[in-house]
Amino acid sequence: MSQILRQQIEKIIQITDAEFDHIFPHFTTKKFKKHQFVIQEGEYVPNDYFILNGCLKSYFTDKNGKEHILQFGMQDWWITDYQAYYNQSTATINIDCIEDSELLCLSFQNREKLCAEIHKIEHFFRKKTNKHNIALQQRILSLLSNNAKEKYDQLLQLYPLLFQKVPKQLIASYLGVTRETLSRFKSSSK
Repeated sequence: MSQILRQQIEKIIQITDAEFDHIFPHFTTKKFKKHQFVIQEGEYVPNDYFILNGCLKSYFTDKNGKEHILQFGMQDWWITDYQAYYNQSTATINIDCIEDSELLCLSFQNREKLCAEIHKIEHFFRKKTNKHNIALQQRILSLLSNNAKEKYDQLLQLYPLLFQKVPKQLIASYLGVTRETLSRFKSSSK
C-alpha cells in the first residue's frame, strides 16, 4: 500500500528510499465502511486523506436538506475539508464513503513537520495544492459556462472510472441534473 503513496509523490518529485522511509511513518492507515463518515460537518478536521482504495464523496447539505456534492475521491486522490484542515477548525462539509475505503491519514502537524524537514516534500504539497486549485477553477468555470450535457461529457472524458464506481443518482447530483436527464445523456453517448 505504501507504494501507491510513493508513486503519487514521484509523479511530482523524486525521493530516495531513505526519504520515503522517513516520510511514510508520518501517516496512519484507517479503514472505513461504506456510508461511514470520514469527516462530519461541525467536527474538528485533523487530517488530509490519501485514498489507497475505495471511493468517497464530499458534500454540504443546504438549509433545505439538499445535498450538494463538491468532489469525489478515488484511489490515488487526496480529500479533506481544506478550509478546516488548514485553519485547524471545524468542518463545513461532510465526507463519507461510497464504498469500503482505506485511507492514509496525514495530520496537519505531521505535514508541517515533514515540510520543515524535507524541502522536496514542501515542493510536492505546493504543486499538489496548485493542481487542486486549477481543478477547482475549471469546475467552477464549467458550472458557470457549460450546459448539463457538456458537463456530463467533460466528466466522462476526465474520469471514466467514476461512472463505474459512483451510483447514478450521485453523478446526477454532482452535475446538478436529475437521474432521468443523466440516463438520457448516457443513451445519447452510445
